[in-house]
Amino acid sequence: MKQRVGSLLRERFDRDVVLEKPKDRSFGHFSTPIAFSLAKELRKSPMLIAQELSASFGEADMFSAVESVQGYINFRLSETFLDEYASWILTNPDQFGKDEKVQKILLEFVSANPTGPLHIGHARGAVYGDTLLRLGRHLGYDITAEYYVNDAGNQIDLLGLSIQLEGQATILNQEVEWPESFYRGEYMTDLTTKAVAHFGVEILTDVTRQRELALWAKESVMELIVQTLGATNIHFDTFVNESSLYAQWDRVMSKMGEGVYQKDEKIFIASSQKGDDSDRVVVREDGRPTYLAGDIIYHNQKFERAYDHYINIWGADHHGYIPRVKAAVDFLGYDSSKLEVQLSQMVSLLKDGEPYKMSKRAGNVILMSDIVEEIGSDALRFIFASKKSDTALEFDVEEFKKQDSSNPIYYIQYAHARIRTLVAKSELSTQEIQKSALKGLSADADSLLFEALLLPEIIEDAFHSRQVQKLTDYLKSLAAKLHKFYYDCRIIGSEDEAKLLKILEVVALSLKTGMNLLGIEAKDRMVREEEEA
Repeated sequence: MKQRVGSLLRERFDRDVVLEKPKDRSFGHFSTPIAFSLAKELRKSPMLIAQELSASFGEADMFSAVESVQGYINFRLSETFLDEYASWILTNPDQFGKDEKVQKILLEFVSANPTGPLHIGHARGAVYGDTLLRLGRHLGYDITAEYYVNDAGNQIDLLGLSIQLEGQATILNQEVEWPESFYRGEYMTDLTTKAVAHFGVEILTDVTRQRELALWAKESVMELIVQTLGATNIHFDTFVNESSLYAQWDRVMSKMGEGVYQKDEKIFIASSQKGDDSDRVVVREDGRPTYLAGDIIYHNQKFERAYDHYINIWGADHHGYIPRVKAAVDFLGYDSSKLEVQLSQMVSLLKDGEPYKMSKRAGNVILMSDIVEEIGSDALRFIFASKKSDTALEFDVEEFKKQDSSNPIYYIQYAHARIRTLVAKSELSTQEIQKSALKGLSADADSLLFEALLLPEIIEDAFHSRQVQKLTDYLKSLAAKLHKFYYDCRIIGSEDEAKLLKILEVVALSLKTGMNLLGIEAKDRMVREEEEA
């Protein structure tokens, strides 16, 4: 809707036009300050320019009024336009808010180490990434969701050693000398039991098979990770194993050219030339590659696949890696501006106002699966999408168990269910409702309809700004308007029943589409709603 208005104005004024929503809806649906930007060019006052431009519109099917107010030009959409748009989306619900973008994007997110189950920090990045994925695909972008499996280096060997020591201690009842770092928690006990069942008890003491055990355990942990993600409706198109990339090491290093150099028996990347604080080690004295080396090979592989744009979602603790990875992309001969990194901050959980207890299964973290089990996938997804990803998030799990308006996800689902029940109670057919003409609307009905029709602009803005919380904010606002309208306006049995239900059907479609893009179920029936409707 905003795009159509913007397109018309762009043709009229031969330039892009900023459109705003007036805070006071009595001024109209949209407003533009274009007269102020034209004042210097035309050497006239903004008020005079606005008056002249407003008068130039004359009769326009899209607008019922175009007026100038203190230099702004205000546009009121015609009821005919709103009715036609509402009728179209109700007969083409799958197309609501969709677009056709011509861009291929590689979106990498989660990429947690395959050495243990996902914790709530991983969950935030997972929900953020999947929501961006859904928004982008709805807009028509060709997006591949990818998981980078960090299965190289000491961490995988340590996983195998940890299982052997766990088994020696708990199954063989031997005295064990634990290293300073090792993996712990009930999930390790489960892995050890499965390992013995798979390999036999001798695997616990056979040092020569430690690597075999570690690789098997990595696959078992990845299965657990995929299962946890699947329980929250998060799925990936491709998985890339770090361990599979090192065969390309020599070729990639040669592509780096003077971007790498040797000093003190180490190999450095000259990332300081590209804005990094200092040059970074990519190969240690003993020949072992650093974590950065794997990232360099991986990003070379990414760019060789020739996407138009690349988005990485990393934990906030990886902020320092951005300039060095971008430097590597430049040295490899690619355009580092095509690589975008979004950061996901940590999460703090409370339960009844007190810090949430760590998980015994993970040892020292709060598991994603535990929170899903406690509050459900819908609530978890909504919480993690409801605040800008690069800001800290704290919430109390008890708040999201409540079945009342204090729980935002309940409040939104309840709004959708309330509409579905009202429509079911009506004796009007779907055809009668959809064919009703939206004429003579009250200010409240017009406001509710206009808000519901704004969803496409919200989707576009949320994706392009990478701020998915704009969608959750919109759904909360729309649900609040719906509930207020329900209490303030008689619907069933009124002379305007058909057109009011048509407006509510548009609201329901916006709520359902928005919830689907958040990976949340739009419920048709809810207990409290049935009791009150």
